[in-house]
Amino acid sequence: MTQQTLADALTLTDDGAGGLTARLSGDFSNAPLSAPPEKGAPFGGLMAALAAGAARQGLGIETPLKTLTVQYLAAARFEDANFVPTLTRGGRNVAYASVLGGQPDRPALQALATFGREVDGPVLTPLAVTPRPLTDLDPSPLDPRFGPWFTRYIEHRFVAGPKLFGHNAGAAPELGCWMRTTDGAPLDEARLLFLLDGVYPTYWTALPAPPVVSASVDLRADLLEAITPETSPEGWAYFHFTSRDVGGGWAVEDGVAQAPDGQPIALVRQRRKLMPSRS
Repeated sequence: MTQQTLADALTLTDDGAGGLTARLSGDFSNAPLSAPPEKGAPFGGLMAALAAGAARQGLGIETPLKTLTVQYLAAARFEDANFVPTLTRGGRNVAYASVLGGQPDRPALQALATFGREVDGPVLTPLAVTPRPLTDLDPSPLDPRFGPWFTRYIEHRFVAGPKLFGHNAGAAPELGCWMRTTDGAPLDEARLLFLLDGVYPTYWTALPAPPVVSASVDLRADLLEAITPETSPEGWAYFHFTSRDVGGGWAVEDGVAQAPDGQPIALVRQRRKLMPSRS
C-alpha cells in the first residue's frame, strides 16, 4: 500500500453538510514502528493541525491563528473523520471558532481556535535565544522500538542527543531539538502544529526505562507571529521542551518553538495522562 503523504494527510474536503473530511491513515499512528499501526491512534499533532485547518477553511478565516486549544476525547479510528467548525464570534480584528472532530459514533476531539489580525505596536521578545546551529548537528532518527509511525515524516536533530531514559536524572527534565517535516516544505501553520507534538514526552529523559506511556488529554498552542514561507523557507524550527510536573498519574509539559533566526514563533503546553504500568 502506498504511504500517505503529509500533504494528503492535511487535506480537508467539503462534505457538503457544513463539515470537512480528512482521511486518517495508519501511516500517522502513534504506535511504535515495532508494532502494527492499529495498536495506536492518529497522532495528536496531526489532529490538532486538522482542527485548525477545518476552522480556517470551513469558515473562510484569513487572519493568523493565535491560539488553538484541543481536548482529545478519544482515539479516532484509521478511516475518514469529519471536522465540523462553528464560528462563535467573528470580527474584523478577532474571530473565535470551535471544532468537533471524529467519526459519527466516536467524537475524538473538541477544539477552540482564536484568530487575530496583527497590527503595529510595542515589541518585547524575552524568549529569544540563540540555539546551537543546525549545521553542527547530524540527523538523529528515533529508535523504532519506541519511535512512532508518524515520526517517519519528521527529521529530528537533537541538541546533546536524545537524552533518553535517565540522562537528565537529577537535572532539569528538558530537551532541545531541531525539527522539520521530511517533505522539506516551508514551515506553515499546519506543519508547525504538527511538529509541536513531534517528540516523545520530556519526562522520559529523567525517568529510567522502560518508558512510562501516556496519552495526550489537552494541548494548547499559542502562535506568536504569523507563519509565512519566509519564516523558515526550508521548514526548520528549533524546539525546547520541559517537563513542569509529573505526579498523581499526570504530567504537564511546556515547549517553545523558534524560527531559524531565533525569533520565538510558538508556545505549547500539553497535559498527559500516564498509563498504568504493567507488571
